This record gives sequence, C-alpha cells and structure tokens, in this order.
Amino acid sequence: MQDKAILITGCSSGIGLCVARGLRERGYRVFASARKHADVAQLAAEGFASLQLDLANSRSIHAAVNRVLEETGGQLYALFNNGAYGQPGAVEDLSRECLREQFEVNLFGTLELTNRVIPVMREQGYGRVIQNSSLLGFVALPYRGAYNASKFALEGITRTLRLELRGTDIHAVLIEPGPIASRFRANAQQAFLRHVDPNASAHREAYHKLLERLAAKGPAVPFTLPPDAVLARVIPALESRRPRPHYYVTFPSYVFAALKHILPYRLLELMLARI
Repeated sequence: MQDKAILITGCSSGIGLCVARGLRERGYRVFASARKHADVAQLAAEGFASLQLDLANSRSIHAAVNRVLEETGGQLYALFNNGAYGQPGAVEDLSRECLREQFEVNLFGTLELTNRVIPVMREQGYGRVIQNSSLLGFVALPYRGAYNASKFALEGITRTLRLELRGTDIHAVLIEPGPIASRFRANAQQAFLRHVDPNASAHREAYHKLLERLAAKGPAVPFTLPPDAVLARVIPALESRRPRPHYYVTFPSYVFAALKHILPYRLLELMLARI
C-alpha cells in the first residue's frame, strides 16, 4: 500500500486520528491534516506526514494539496473528507453568519478540496473520494438544523458526483455514522455558546438540557461506538473493487435508514421529535 497515498482531514482526534492510524498500519501513505498548528505538531510527533489544512480557508486548502502532490509526484489514491463540526441550536436562533460558518467547513471547504483532487485522479485514471457524512445526513433531529442542512447537502452533492463520475474508476462513497465517541460534543458546545444565547430564546428550557448532554462525560446516547467502527467501513470503501455507494455505521444508522422507507413520515417525525 506504500504507493497508495491518502489525504485525511480532521485528524486532531476521534475518527480522523483513528482512521489515520489504522490506514498507516495497513501500509497506506497517510497525509494527516488538522486545522490547528498544535495538532499538526502532535501528528508529526506521532510520525505522520502532517500538514495544516483549514477547510474554511481556500489558501490553506490549495497549499495542503500542493504539498501532498509535491511529495507524491502528483499522485493521490484517496481523499477522506472527515473534517467537520456540529452547530447546535433551533433553526429560528441560527443567524446567517452561523449557518455560513457551518457550511464553510462542512460543505464548501470539503467540496473545494474534493474538486482540487478530482483532476489529479482523472489524470492518473483512478481514485477514491470518501465523504464522512452522518445519520443526520438522511434524517433530521431537533436542534441540529445547521448540521442537518450541511450533511443533507453533502449527501446530495456526493450522489450527484457519483453520477458525473460514471464510466471512470473514481469512486465517491458516503460513510454514514450514528453516535461515535469523539470530541464532537465538546466542539459542538463551544459552537453553541459562540452563536446562541440560550436565555434569550423561546427554546431556553430545551437548551439547558441540551447543554447538560453536551457537557456530560462518557457516551451521551445509547449505541455509541468507538471511532474504529468508522475505520472498519473506510477500509472496504478504499479496497473493494466496486465499493458501495454508502456504508452505515452504528445500529441507529441501520434502523433509521430502514424506518425512513417503511414508516409514514408523520410517524417517523414523531419518533425523531422524541429523541
């Protein structure tokens, strides 16, 4: 696998770090990226080819890709778009700026990075683009509107990309995890407090419970799995001759994918509102 280089975003912790470690063990040449310079230094200390990549910054995206291609002689087998964060808050409390920040990272930056590497893959004749989406990319939950919207959009654009790549050996694949143990809740709490005033909202009582869940130690919801559950799906997405269009991760993802096609929408909506 040494000739198979993969660029991974969001490797400071959680899924990104786990996948980077796991793929390195399998022999891939892993380029592990993170937004903060301190995290980049930590990745380098762990022996990774590490680089700074801020999905909200076009210059950072282009510099990171250029460096990878310089070190690989212009080749890149795969891109794992993992970098993202969740912005909690009721839809009516989300400002334009708040939504813009969510989409800059979770969609616009991800797409810009993807579009930067697809010509490379076309030139070499093969490649894999793996998008780390979410259970919340195909079902909605209250107080997750910004994140839902960004992941619904990521799913839509990835499915379109698959159609446009037909006839090539470049495969775009969706990974759709449910709850995974990571720093996701801590980062979501920071985003919430930065953009939403819980005491000035009609949802203040719900927000107080939300903040308790975000600050809780240990798994916040049942069926939470460690990040290596995602690694177990990334591997076939990379190594299958014809990978699936999408891979579910965790029991809730399988359940809600099935219920979405079985239940009347009002009944499904009632279930989602109670979660």
